Amino acid sequence: MQEVSRSGAADELRLDALIADLWWRVRLINTDILEEEARAGVFDPVQPTYPLLALNLRARRDNLVATIGMLEQRARSVSEAA
Repeated sequence: MQEVSRSGAADELRLDALIADLWWRVRLINTDILEEEARAGVFDPVQPTYPLLALNLRARRDNLVATIGMLEQRARSVSEAA
C-alpha cells in the first residue's frame, strides 16, 4: 500500500513540474511574440502586415495554455482522489 502512495505522490510532483515548465515556455513565447511585433512595428494580429512568425507563436502559445488547463484539471482530480 505504501508503494502506491509514494508512486502517486511522485506522479503528482512530476505533473506539477511539467505544468511549471509549460508555463515557463508560455512566458518565453510571449517574449518572442512581443519582440517580433516590435521588430515589425505591428501589434494588431488582424492587420495584414502582422508578422507570420508572431501569428504562429500565438497559435503555439494558445495550444500550450489549453494543454496546461487540461493538465491542471487532471492534477486537481488526482489530488482530490488521494
